[in-house]
Amino acid sequence: MPRTRHTAAFALITVAALTLTACGSGDPAAAPAGAGNAQKVKIPTTDVVSAVRKDEAAARLLPAEVRASGTLDLATSVGTPPGAFYREDGRTLAGADVDFADAVARALGLKLNREVASFDAILPALGSGKYDVGTGNFGVTDERRKTIDFVTYINDGQGFAVRDDSDLKKVTALAQLCGLTVATNAGTTFEATLEANKSVCADAGEKAYDVKTYTDQGALWISLRQGRSDVVMSTINGLRYAVAQQEGLRFLGEFKRLDVGFAFKKGTPLAPAFRAAVNGLKKDGTYDRILKKWGTDESAIDESRISPPEIR
Repeated sequence: MPRTRHTAAFALITVAALTLTACGSGDPAAAPAGAGNAQKVKIPTTDVVSAVRKDEAAARLLPAEVRASGTLDLATSVGTPPGAFYREDGRTLAGADVDFADAVARALGLKLNREVASFDAILPALGSGKYDVGTGNFGVTDERRKTIDFVTYINDGQGFAVRDDSDLKKVTALAQLCGLTVATNAGTTFEATLEANKSVCADAGEKAYDVKTYTDQGALWISLRQGRSDVVMSTINGLRYAVAQQEGLRFLGEFKRLDVGFAFKKGTPLAPAFRAAVNGLKKDGTYDRILKKWGTDESAIDESRISPPEIR
């Protein structure tokens, strides 16, 4: 996932991907400069948050000092639709992660002090106490659960995308990537998965795949389009949006599903309140409205959980 302010430039390109399947209302998105192959679609602007009322039962689960201060420090990784991204003005944040965080905050009667931070810096910063909570499409893995607590709110996961001229049809095993150059984002579960499984190529008697990592999402897609990489590994939802607005690319489908959650320092007392708030949003319909707005209905979970085991 891309990182800080220079992400805004890529958002101008990728924002045209919004609502390819969503039904939210909004103004037509003019194709940005340099993105002549982008589809002209509507950017969702439906307000799905302001009607959320305080959930008194959930709020009572907050630590007394948090109820007294009424604020939490939130670190947000800004990337591409539908998670969190900059709108056309390069300043206004939008996306499903933004809506979920704002809705939970309203349910708990809290104000969020939101700060944009790089994806790979957020989890360590939670451990140091710099932030109270983080969002950034953080997949729940057993490795991360050793040092981080999660409160789940969607299910996303790992997938692949290629150019239309690729021989790859669907990736069901990483051995299919042998001999190829795989582009992905630094500090992600994708990078960890690829690095941890490089031996599959040697085991199959094949040349290892080469992993190229990027902190800037625009550079990642340019590498694929220009042939410097053969395949991109990223989030299922993000890939669907990105390839739909870039001609000549295609989504290869899901590789592995992962729960996604709000991230906290290990042992946080905030988790029960967040879980109750998410489950309350499911009951009052806000949860489904957020998913519908961003076209991610398939990412719905049955209930929010605290640091569940990694999906295998």
